[in-house]
Amino acid sequence: MTQRLDYQQQSPELFKKFVEFSLLAHKSSIEQSLRDLVNIRASQLNGCGFCLDMHVKEATIHGERPLRLHHIASWRESQLFIPRERAALAWTEALTQLSPLGVPDEIYDRVRTQFSEKEITDLTYDVMAINAWNRINVAFRTVPGTADKAYGLDKANLS
Repeated sequence: MTQRLDYQQQSPELFKKFVEFSLLAHKSSIEQSLRDLVNIRASQLNGCGFCLDMHVKEATIHGERPLRLHHIASWRESQLFIPRERAALAWTEALTQLSPLGVPDEIYDRVRTQFSEKEITDLTYDVMAINAWNRINVAFRTVPGTADKAYGLDKANLS
């Protein structure tokens, strides 16, 4: 496997600004537990091992139940998610895997029943952020677990 470059080192100003954007998105109207689900689902869809590893550990630290973490990939069939979470997961999938026809009205209407206009916008920024992180970490093959100590993820006791 070809060794990939360190994107943080190569473009430190862009990295810094993107971290600022991400931190600002984390202060939005969307609750942490929902952001954890969104981050995990987008990372699953994008095949980002680094982000999936990170966000499962974060969700664990935040108190998410292990069974719910296992059910995220099959959330439609699972009875463990409330309508608000289901709407957020559907929105995440629609924005992560964009259809040539855009976001279906059915998904938009479902999101509208569960979120305020501000929350929909904030949720969209959360999805945008995780998709961007997924893309850069997939592109440069960031190794899962390599930032655990720096981000305090070792507290999840999942290594």
